[in-house]
Amino acid sequence: MSDLLERLRGRGWRMTAQRRVVAEVLDGEHVHLTADEVHARAVAKLPEISRATVYNTLGELVSLGEVLEVATDKRAKRYDPNAHRPHHHLVCANCGTIRDVHPMGNPLADLPDSERFGFTVSDVEVTYRGLCPNCAAA
Repeated sequence: MSDLLERLRGRGWRMTAQRRVVAEVLDGEHVHLTADEVHARAVAKLPEISRATVYNTLGELVSLGEVLEVATDKRAKRYDPNAHRPHHHLVCANCGTIRDVHPMGNPLADLPDSERFGFTVSDVEVTYRGLCPNCAAA
């Protein structure tokens, strides 16, 4: 389970009803929802929440560094509350399901000096692609 709500409270983020609902919808270990999915779930909890409020709140959470914006291929961006624990993503090439994975080792160390081309590398993003069990069984 992510600790998004606790992190936001700790930052002193003004917790309006709309912001709270968006944060509640996003809170979870393997939550990678699109903005439309966040909106649909937020409306179920708070019917008067607008799409614009959801989009604005997501943008603010990304700007704060509390939520990651994940883009895979040409699919809609997804929002990941697991912003403070380094991880990679496992993506189903068919349905787009995304799971957080935490492989052992240091991917920065796996890049030899000869392949850095003088860059000072500070971050790495790894995406594993394949078929989820449901799509593989179909």
